[in-house]
Amino acid sequence: MPAHEICYSARYRDDQYEYRHVILPSDIAKHVPKDRLMTETEWRNLGVQQSRGWVHYMIHRPEPHILLFKRPIVPDPAAGNPPVFAAQAHGLHAHVMAVGQQ
Repeated sequence: MPAHEICYSARYRDDQYEYRHVILPSDIAKHVPKDRLMTETEWRNLGVQQSRGWVHYMIHRPEPHILLFKRPIVPDPAAGNPPVFAAQAHGLHAHVMAVGQQ
């Protein structure tokens, strides 16, 4: 499967989520389930590459070769800082806990 032909949109967002869509070439798109959303393992096995935290959240029936992804935005507890993304916040929490146990 030519993963180099997969097209990734720019990221866009609202107050709760960051979004992106991924356009698959037809030879990869034929492996996308038509009746359910894919797990992270499934879309990664198709060759989709993106950072952790993204969820396949919607099927756009007129164009099933376009996968729609989102990931939550978690507000940074430090006042005045921009939001951080859930995966980044989880990694930061794990790092802080590890440092605190030293």
